[in-house]
Amino acid sequence: MSSSRRDWAIKLDETLWAYKITFKTPTALSPFQLIYGKACHLPVEMEHRAFWALKWLNFDSNASAEQRKIQLLELEERRLNAYQSSRLYKERIKAYHDKKLLKKSFEPG
Repeated sequence: MSSSRRDWAIKLDETLWAYKITFKTPTALSPFQLIYGKACHLPVEMEHRAFWALKWLNFDSNASAEQRKIQLLELEERRLNAYQSSRLYKERIKAYHDKKLLKKSFEPG
């Protein structure tokens, strides 16, 4: 299939999917991981995992609630780490660019 400007709508879903699962250097996470706290899987993998989750569903509600709290704390920790990583990345980039600036002094006349 040749690419043209007319078929951008066809490729939009695949492009957004690729963006969501791509690792970003400043945050050290993908956007999907940043929001949901876990890696993004392809639909086939999700179907397989869903099957195993159904087999595993004989669980204790108190234990699952405690596990969910732990998962939420881990997600919050990942978000804070991503924020800090992004801030440090921006500081390093700013320092690098500031170092390249030439200082000029202007005098009247």
